[in-house]
Amino acid sequence: MKYNHIKKILILVTILAVPGFLYYLLQDKGKNRYKPLPIYGPKQVASTFHSVRGKQIPDTIYHLVDDFVLTNQNGDTTSLNTWKGKVVVLNLFYTQVNSDGAKMSMKAMQGFNEMYQNNHMVHLASISVDSKDDLKASSNFAKSQNAVAQKWDFLIGDTVTLNKVVKRSLLLDAVDNSTQSDRKFLYSNKIVLLDSQHRIRGFYEASNQEALSKLDDEIKVLIAEELRNIKDGR
Repeated sequence: MKYNHIKKILILVTILAVPGFLYYLLQDKGKNRYKPLPIYGPKQVASTFHSVRGKQIPDTIYHLVDDFVLTNQNGDTTSLNTWKGKVVVLNLFYTQVNSDGAKMSMKAMQGFNEMYQNNHMVHLASISVDSKDDLKASSNFAKSQNAVAQKWDFLIGDTVTLNKVVKRSLLLDAVDNSTQSDRKFLYSNKIVLLDSQHRIRGFYEASNQEALSKLDDEIKVLIAEELRNIKDGR
């Protein structure tokens, strides 16, 4: 009985202490104490410099996801700049897919849609790898996922645009493996995390629960980073 009482006290202390500990990690006299997320993609050294403790450090030019023009499930023209200032969680799909991996990817996106539905700083997007997916198909598919366009866009487009976005910008793989009788695509099952500057901050396997938990944590870290940048006027 005494042991149970002590156990309850320890649990309560932990619950109360964790938020304060996290706050300490994020703030210390106005300075970041958390480890920033990595930035993925090719990098190059710029001709400009910044100063750190009196030492001149070359700036880095990071890979950016180029802006695009695609159509969402409501028939609205949508671009990456439509989500300006937002953290974007993004995956690939096509409306005729029925593989277990694809189902797990959409289930994961549904989970993040529910978790962040009231957070205006987070937006979800699913890009079809099949240029034959039309507005009716994408609209029906979006409804099956309980998606609202203002929060979660299902995007379609032509082959040239899709290849550019998926392969060159998002650095994901997608291969058309269709036959005359069957539309079939092989594509990456990873979920991508973008910051408000359209930089890739993470890749996460949709079939791996540990990776999805990491994504949830890193969305929160990225939100904190974005809020601090706003506060600092950057």
